[in-house]
Amino acid sequence: MKENYSVLMSVYLKDNLLYLKESIESILNQTILTNDFVIVKDGPLTEEMNNVLDDYKSKYSFINIISLEKNMGLGKALNEGLKHCKNELVARMDADDYSFKDRIEKQLNYMKKEKIDLLGTQAIEFIDDINKPVQYNKFPLNHDDIVNYAHKRNPYAHPSVIFNKKAVLKAGGYREAYLCEDYDLWIRMIMSGAKCANLDNYLFAVRVNDDFYKRRGGIKYIKSINNLMIMNMQSSFFTKKDYFKNMIIRTIVYLMPNKLREFFYKTFLRKDSKNAN
Repeated sequence: MKENYSVLMSVYLKDNLLYLKESIESILNQTILTNDFVIVKDGPLTEEMNNVLDDYKSKYSFINIISLEKNMGLGKALNEGLKHCKNELVARMDADDYSFKDRIEKQLNYMKKEKIDLLGTQAIEFIDDINKPVQYNKFPLNHDDIVNYAHKRNPYAHPSVIFNKKAVLKAGGYREAYLCEDYDLWIRMIMSGAKCANLDNYLFAVRVNDDFYKRRGGIKYIKSINNLMIMNMQSSFFTKKDYFKNMIIRTIVYLMPNKLREFFYKTFLRKDSKNAN
């Protein structure tokens, strides 16, 4: 069964081809199938990646491949893809993660009942086997709790969300913000009046490895978070207290050795499989 919603994915050269296939298949195997799957090639890809995407496009008429001449970064790639999304509701998907088959159905059903502009889900984290979660990432459910949470941390698993396209455009779309494009957008959507929620279901799986934690550290990431907080302090979302508290804690965590940062995330920011409920 198909419904009128779009799926938006960005792919770039360093994405793993096997993971990309698994990600696309997880969308094609949804209980409610999309009629508009927009895949943005963010710069040149390998010949093998191009062949795989061309093959999918030839098999599924609703797949639309958008090619960018050079790598623009996730935010700009998603903004370009958003221009080509035909439907008002747009589901995000990353090229290395996995959507469980009833993810979209549950999200669409909820959005039909409630006037929600931005809806995510809970997320498991896995390494190689989707059936063997290593951690559980729990997010707040209702609008007020999401707003409060957003003053400290990102309240969504980015590729798990479905959003109202008009609400995203009203907030200004994605901005260039290294590894923070989504967090920045959620804040601006909240400030522009968007209604937010997360489902209390684990419907999405995030692939993690050593690089996952490595990318969440270093000077570049600190500068990106700092810029995000300053920009959104100007709009009065963050107070000076929020800013200093956040930057002190984040700077300490982001400058930790990778293994220590991984331990911190798993111990304090996630639930393991034994304590998921």
